[in-house]
Amino acid sequence: MKRPHGLRILAVLAALLGMMVAACGGPAENTNSGAAAEPSATASGDTANAFPITIQHALGTTTIEKKPERVVTVNWANHEVPLALGVVPLGMAKANFGDDDDDGLLPWVKKRLEELGAQPPVLFDENDGIDFEAVADLQPDVILAAYSGLTKQDYETLSEIAPTVAYPDAPWATPWREVIRMNSKALGLAAEGEKLIADIEAQITAVVDKYPQIKGKSVMFLSHVDPNDVSQIGFYTTHDTRTLFFEDLGMKIADSVAEASKGTDQFFLSRSAEQADYFADVDIITGYGDDKGELLDKISKDPLWSKIPAIQRGSVYLLPGSTPLSTAANPTPLAIGWVLEDYVKALAEAADKVK
Repeated sequence: MKRPHGLRILAVLAALLGMMVAACGGPAENTNSGAAAEPSATASGDTANAFPITIQHALGTTTIEKKPERVVTVNWANHEVPLALGVVPLGMAKANFGDDDDDGLLPWVKKRLEELGAQPPVLFDENDGIDFEAVADLQPDVILAAYSGLTKQDYETLSEIAPTVAYPDAPWATPWREVIRMNSKALGLAAEGEKLIADIEAQITAVVDKYPQIKGKSVMFLSHVDPNDVSQIGFYTTHDTRTLFFEDLGMKIADSVAEASKGTDQFFLSRSAEQADYFADVDIITGYGDDKGELLDKISKDPLWSKIPAIQRGSVYLLPGSTPLSTAANPTPLAIGWVLEDYVKALAEAADKVK
């Protein structure tokens, strides 16, 4: 018996739809045509079957029941993981440091959005904390915050909106590889996350191999120091990603910094400038400076800071003020490739002054 004409049409449409779904391999791209547009793609069968996924972190355990389509990120740089994997979040934190054109986007993020043909997501102003209302308005399926400073209360509030992935151990201390692993796992893209890590490691190796003089050099990273008050030497500890990144570059975290970091989970500490000789083992000092070079001039002439051998010989590189370059010294998935050549070259020039 012949099928009715309408059923034949439905059968053809169903077959075509099946072919289209079968052709959609790899990670989905949740690109958006407007600030808060709907995601445009769906999950492939393999990633969808990976759910539910459970992720343990410092603030609890998060279970994501199905492949998230509406992705939102909060706090610093978490949006870079989905973007690197081709997924455009519906909302993310506005850049509040190093944004040289005041559009709320750092240059490597803007570049990636252009590559994906996507408009900027909703940008959350987090200067006064997380904008929970703005997050909730986007009706997310998941909230990514593997690199963050979430409090327990922040986490609980966000979790009422959607499953939230917090940091694994301590606030603002998640290494870049772990940021990728946790956030990509939450998206059902763990394998793609591992490939991203391998690609970044290859980039690092290629650049570092051009500057062998930095290998094994001991280094410390100064925190923001006010040129008008150099009574304290602020520095990032071994719990901070800026410091940990030196090991990726084949350098060594200075013993003085490692020793001071023991027994604390703080990501930065300070010592009185009267104890400047504590840092006598440091080969290279880097950190945040200013556009005019006033800080470097000030500490080079200061009777206490100038007791540090690295300052005496000039093996110092201070990043220029609130610029994208300074921002990128905190390694994040998209920023690493953007800054790597300039950053390593500057460290190598400082290393050349070490006897």
